[in-house]
Amino acid sequence: MRSTLLSRRDLEFLLYEWLDVESLTRRARYAEHSRETFDAVLDLSEQLATKYFATHNKLNDTREPTFDGDKVTLIPEVEQALAAFAEAGMVGATMDAELGGAQLPAAVAQAGFAWFHAANPGTSAYPLLTIGNANLLAAHADPGLVRRFVLPMIDGRFFGTMCLSEPQAGSSLADIVTRAEPRDDGVYRLFGTKMWISGGDHELGDNIVHLVLAKIPGGPAGTKGISLFVVPRFLVHEDGSLGERNDVALAGLNHKMGFRGTVNTVLNFGEGRWTPQGGAGAIGYLVGEPHQGLKYMFHMMNEARSGVGLVAAALGYTGYLESLEYARARPQGRTKGAADPAAPQRPIIEHADVKRMLLAQKSYAEGGLALVLYCARLIDEQHTAESDEERRARTLLLDILTPIAKSWPSQWCLTANDLAIQVLGGYGYTREYNVEQHYRDNRLNPIHEGTHGIQGLDLLGRKVTQQGGASLRELDGRIRATLAAAQELGGEPAELAGRLEKSWTRLIAVTGSLFATGDIEAALANSSVYLEAFGHHVVAWIWLDQMLATHGRTGDFYDGKRHAARYFFRHELPRTGPQLDLLADLDTTTVDMAESWF
Repeated sequence: MRSTLLSRRDLEFLLYEWLDVESLTRRARYAEHSRETFDAVLDLSEQLATKYFATHNKLNDTREPTFDGDKVTLIPEVEQALAAFAEAGMVGATMDAELGGAQLPAAVAQAGFAWFHAANPGTSAYPLLTIGNANLLAAHADPGLVRRFVLPMIDGRFFGTMCLSEPQAGSSLADIVTRAEPRDDGVYRLFGTKMWISGGDHELGDNIVHLVLAKIPGGPAGTKGISLFVVPRFLVHEDGSLGERNDVALAGLNHKMGFRGTVNTVLNFGEGRWTPQGGAGAIGYLVGEPHQGLKYMFHMMNEARSGVGLVAAALGYTGYLESLEYARARPQGRTKGAADPAAPQRPIIEHADVKRMLLAQKSYAEGGLALVLYCARLIDEQHTAESDEERRARTLLLDILTPIAKSWPSQWCLTANDLAIQVLGGYGYTREYNVEQHYRDNRLNPIHEGTHGIQGLDLLGRKVTQQGGASLRELDGRIRATLAAAQELGGEPAELAGRLEKSWTRLIAVTGSLFATGDIEAALANSSVYLEAFGHHVVAWIWLDQMLATHGRTGDFYDGKRHAARYFFRHELPRTGPQLDLLADLDTTTVDMAESWF
């Protein structure tokens, strides 16, 4: 029986037939791996996700974490699943071998991780954050911090978080007020409150490693004065043994509509509940240089943005497969105009509108997953680049694709979940079926790691203009290479390439016109519309590139791929026409709206 979590066949196509991850084994970093080891990772991921994660997904949703004023309680299945995940070496899957990691390509590791997100996003969020935390410290912290905090995270003994937002600041990090006061012994004492901290307090493992953004008194104003600190729940001695409790106190839990199995917290640092080493304040260790904290944190934030995109794609995918299975089995209605009303009912998958909804889901879920895995492949190329020029090119491409990889699956794979509910009809919004939970879980992802508005401002306000448009030129080169290959092939690929080339060329022209007047406020007024239009063009390119990979190959799987691409070009890409019209007009309707008119 085929899994309704993900399609193994599609993962194999994406990794081996489209992204050619086997070729990475010719690079020194991945030379110890092979197709066999990659397949083993996918096998293990599917098995663990099915056995340990999927089995408590609904329980995670109905019995969310509780706080009795002393400690947080989770259902025991969470700890069991995470222990199996760590024992399998999944936490350090992509990390350096010298740290105890498996040094897997990011594309393979992300494909494996997708199984866990599809099975249970509430539980998979804990290792998602821990892996990002460990990767940041491995890249930017001194060896002593890496030894004390990263190695236990790889082993699964410690968990990690990211502490950015504050109640009064939200996403405006320039306005954070958490302060870090230096002491003569080289450590810092932190005072402040952090909000929306996933995994911020629990009894899983031995320790929680918080990465905290704070300001050192006397530093520059705004984001230029932000530094980054390691603030553990329990202090850790040089020999790795645990010390006394740090002054990190749980103020309360947030209760979200989805991801209910992920404890979400408000944390107080330095409120005086504990006095580690006899002094006031939570003890923190500076990561890297003072006032460079936001730069370091972007390492984890960008990884988390792609991670959110992967979660969104996985949830869209499992909802699609579950509604597909339902549509194949559910009889209802007959052929329109059938002469015999007593004729057998037919499965609803034979109805055109149900096919429409399933096809839309397929184009969103498979397109979103392909986009995120493409970005992961770029990370592999970035890590193993043979020249600075090659590394710069991959970095520029990742820069411009990251807000798309986060936002596009978060929007359209949520739409896929909405359609999955619709396919099931009345059953779709009952708790007896999974699709309503998938929707609630996925609804958080348009907000996780920055809203669509923030991603749009990042894309239009920074990424397309950075270094004189270097990132946009890099992406343009990639897209036009695919267009040229499709046009050379002829037939339908050439016809679809013609559509994309015309629309993409217009998007480039509109981008230039937005800044021609010098009115930045008007240029950015509709950045979310720009983000959506840009994302649809990127995914259209991804679909065309997948279609090229199916050339000359026969069978239902390849026919389905080609038809999904066909659908995306005929039904989805045309959505961007009115959006480009709006952008070209430099419409300021939203800016011109007075507060008193609401």
